[in-house]
Amino acid sequence: MLARFQGSKKRPPCSDTLGMTLIEVEQDAMRIRMEFDVSPSFANPTGAVQGGFISAMLDEAMSTCVIIASNVTMTAPTLEMKTSFLTRLMPGKAYVDARIVRLGKSAAFMEAECFDPDGKMVAKASATAIPMPFKRLAK
Repeated sequence: MLARFQGSKKRPPCSDTLGMTLIEVEQDAMRIRMEFDVSPSFANPTGAVQGGFISAMLDEAMSTCVIIASNVTMTAPTLEMKTSFLTRLMPGKAYVDARIVRLGKSAAFMEAECFDPDGKMVAKASATAIPMPFKRLAK
C-alpha cells in the first residue's frame, strides 16, 4: 500500500501544496505516518507555521488513513475537527501520525498528532467523518 501511494500519478494538488509524503503504513492497525516539507510561505509574521496549515496536514493524514484502511474503497469527508496547538512549528520537516479510533458504516472517528523534526508534539487533532465510496470527480 505504501508503494501504491508513493507511486501514484493521481495525487491531489493539495497534497503537493502541503509537501506531503506517506512514509509508513500499518493497514491492519489503521495507522499511518506522513512527512511534510513545510514551506516558508506557510509562516505567519513571527516565522512560525500558521495554524490552518497545521490543521490541513492533520486532516490530510486522517483522511488518507481511512482511504488506506478501506483498501482505497472509501473516502471520509470531515464533518468536524478539533485541533489543539501545543507549541509553534517552524517551516521545514514535520511529521503526522494518524490513526482510526473507530471505522463504522456511518461514521469514522480519527486522531492525529503533528511533530517537529526533533519529535516534539506541536499539535493534535480529533475528527469525525462520513465514510463513503471512493469516487474521483471528473475534471
